Amino acid sequence: MTERKEKIAIIGAGLGGAVAGALLQHSGFDVDVYEQAPSFSRLGAGIHMGPNVLKIFERFGVDKQVVAISSTPSHWFSRDGLTGDYLSRIPLDGYGATYCTVHRGDLQALQCDQLKPGTLHFGKKLVRIDDNGTDVMLEFEDGTSVRADIVIGADGINSKVRETLLGYEKPNYSGWVGHRALISAEKLKKFDLEFEDCVKWWGPDRHMMVYYTTGRRDEYYYVTGVPHPAWEFDSAFVESSREEMASEFEGYHPIIQALIESTDEVTKWPLFNRNPLPLWSRGRLVMLGDACHPMKPHMAQGAAMAIEDAAMLTRCLEETGISGYATAFKLYEVNRRDRATRVQTVSNANTFLLHQEDPSWVYGYDVYAQPLKSESAA
Repeated sequence: MTERKEKIAIIGAGLGGAVAGALLQHSGFDVDVYEQAPSFSRLGAGIHMGPNVLKIFERFGVDKQVVAISSTPSHWFSRDGLTGDYLSRIPLDGYGATYCTVHRGDLQALQCDQLKPGTLHFGKKLVRIDDNGTDVMLEFEDGTSVRADIVIGADGINSKVRETLLGYEKPNYSGWVGHRALISAEKLKKFDLEFEDCVKWWGPDRHMMVYYTTGRRDEYYYVTGVPHPAWEFDSAFVESSREEMASEFEGYHPIIQALIESTDEVTKWPLFNRNPLPLWSRGRLVMLGDACHPMKPHMAQGAAMAIEDAAMLTRCLEETGISGYATAFKLYEVNRRDRATRVQTVSNANTFLLHQEDPSWVYGYDVYAQPLKSESAA
């Protein structure tokens, strides 16, 4: 009788889930990833991948490919949204790897391609989890089911894994929305203005983050943070308009006005978060990324924290093997909670890089260089 190989199931093929799958497979684990979307599509918009993340991508050989599809700004500029005055000029080199801005969909496609053929399953919306102590049964909306020895919840702020561990609870609406728009760089050529590689425009109570999303620099992206008293819509986002943007940023700098004028389509998204959770794992279930520490996107580190989680969880499972999952999960939380909570707090406060400061605690971090703290450090 052949011995059954221990299996890991990952719920969610976003950046955290895809990278976790690739890292674990690279380390020799038997891993399948289950994604509720029916197929892959180039959804989302821009995203930052700092040197702290590129060091992780280097581990499974995709760092150069990421750089090739990205814009690689030399600085993060912060500017006064009304006057245009520079509030900070933060160099983005010197942290041991490249700083990238890229389209989230392009990056996710690249990460999913690193998974072994046949191990990424679309159309798998999780509806029930049964951790019976021996293994875990996962039941999907399409009527199929699978068993796994451990389950990693990388399924976002509305995580079904989180709900199983802690019960249903709506995330907290932050009182802010983000407008997102992609602009063809060709449209910007008519303006006698300089459109910088990576700049955050700060107003008294709102901001606009702007950067290129491709290595060709043919796609320029902005995302805002704007106060909005209540989210009164049922959907994840709603259509916005050039007129709404003009109203929200009336009187702001001519570069912002040029971006709004060049906007064809813009959407508006509510910004949600959760209070720090009392646990990140129980039994054979463990969470990473937005499932356990969602944050406002104001540091551009939300996905980065999910990817760092994936790397640390892989390190811990390499130490213990799947059979030692209980120890691995404790090690993982002990070695990730403080950093994730600090980033969550700073990101929610929306003060990062507003003034001249040293961001090496973020970008200089190397998850593989950290000595593993023991369980007793909890």
